[in-house]
Amino acid sequence: MNIFTNAFFLFCFGLAIVTLIAVLVFTPARVRLLYDGLYLISGIAAAGFLITILTLIVVQMVARWTGEIFPGAPEYAGYSMAAASFLAFANALNNGAHIRVSILINAVPERIRWLLNIWCFGIGTAVGWYVSYYSWQFTYWSWKFSDISQGQDATMLWIPQSAMVIGSVILAIALTDNLIHVIFSGNDRLKSSAFEQSE
Repeated sequence: MNIFTNAFFLFCFGLAIVTLIAVLVFTPARVRLLYDGLYLISGIAAAGFLITILTLIVVQMVARWTGEIFPGAPEYAGYSMAAASFLAFANALNNGAHIRVSILINAVPERIRWLLNIWCFGIGTAVGWYVSYYSWQFTYWSWKFSDISQGQDATMLWIPQSAMVIGSVILAIALTDNLIHVIFSGNDRLKSSAFEQSE
């Protein structure tokens, strides 16, 4: 394994140790505030990238009207869309914005529901960390080989790919957080969507 793979593993291990220390030293309310703050900041950053997409579209329209050229605008909008998507995942998960087919979970007894939630969040957590690890590897090799976008922007690809790594790690943290919450409290921390509340 190379140094960056080791660094990623050390980061994940360090995050687990910091979380454990925080749980032991601080009250659960402060730890909860820390994680909720992380999800909120990630959601705000995602909203910022959506505003960036709007700004790029407007600037490109003005450039066309004035006869100017804005090279790389579609590529920058694509990078911003990817960053907005990945950074929004964790905040959307906790706010009930992800599609969740709950017909089975609502129809089974409480004990079965608890086991199904553990199974779902367990698989989600494993997939989340798997995606985080390989997105880290993907970004590392882009940096290692100095991959450059083939579009007009000629951007170093590891820069926009870093948002994918950050977003996938925060999503993995959110899934792990929900898994631990389900195991120890019996229910997840997901807010009900507006559709579920209207039923």
